[in-house]
Amino acid sequence: MRIMALVIRILRQIVRDKRTMALLIFAPILVLTMLHLVFNGDEYTPEIGLIDIPEKLESQLNLEDAKLKHYDTEKLAENDLSDNKLDAYLVFDQMPPSVVLEGSDPSVNGAVMKWVQDALKPIQQNGENQEIKIDYLFGSDDMGQFDYFGPVLLGFFVFFFVFLIAGVSFLRERTTGTLERLLTSPLRKWEIVTGYIMGFGLFTMIQAAIIAWYAIYVLGMLMEGSFGYVLLITLLLSLTALTLGILLSSFANNELQMIQFIPLIVVPQIFFSGLFNLETISGWLSWIGPFTPLFYAAEALRNVMVRGFGWEMIYKDLLMLLAFSLLFMFLNIAALRRYRKI
Repeated sequence: MRIMALVIRILRQIVRDKRTMALLIFAPILVLTMLHLVFNGDEYTPEIGLIDIPEKLESQLNLEDAKLKHYDTEKLAENDLSDNKLDAYLVFDQMPPSVVLEGSDPSVNGAVMKWVQDALKPIQQNGENQEIKIDYLFGSDDMGQFDYFGPVLLGFFVFFFVFLIAGVSFLRERTTGTLERLLTSPLRKWEIVTGYIMGFGLFTMIQAAIIAWYAIYVLGMLMEGSFGYVLLITLLLSLTALTLGILLSSFANNELQMIQFIPLIVVPQIFFSGLFNLETISGWLSWIGPFTPLFYAAEALRNVMVRGFGWEMIYKDLLMLLAFSLLFMFLNIAALRRYRKI
């Protein structure tokens, strides 16, 4: 009887917590739906440039299942390849043709080479030697999956742990009465928000720097660009996670409710961060990516760590991260009004 009484009390507690009930049902459905849409998406269609291909030869090749673009010079094709407008280009100035891959995504490289082999089958069957020379604009043939996915995972873990620590810590400030006492003081709301962000921010920045250093210099994650840029990206991402964590903690009454935001706010972002190719996801779902901070952080980290780019290629992503942080700060200031009791 005592056990049954305890069971009944727990069940009543869960049923009364509408947010927990909704999470138990809605969160798994959301994640499973996203996994279904990602893994059952369309096959990737590579974008290929063709240079100096004779019309007679072009008519013999199987050029289906790819987005093709013709170029007069290799320089023009290389510019588009560098700007991520192409996955590869083929040069037909002599036989066998040569292939230049963008190279930063091993899965895309595989799709391109599979297409090249299928495209050349008609002339291979005629007995011509089709040994192809392969060059890489970024990366190399020994680049692994971890080298490509590493920047995304680095950004995700920085975002996840900063979000969790900031949210739970700020929630504790509320539940212990510290925030209420501050709100009755002469401090303005923006001063309170700024103080909390600077205080929590110092720790989270140190945490982000250590995680980035360990991933690159201990685990050996691919690093083609400057570590200073990686550090700057992770710091801005930490600031975004910090301000978002503090904001959402305003709507949680305890640590359990704060953790409930993770499958709804944090986990879905990994689907739009570049870990999966957005071009293969349903069109009505892929538009969500630009509205998530991790989308910009992952792209900036990949541009630095894999492609070796500098400031001119990442500053837009950094500005978007800063914009997210400022937006969440203003929302934090507005959210504090619900706690001020005068």
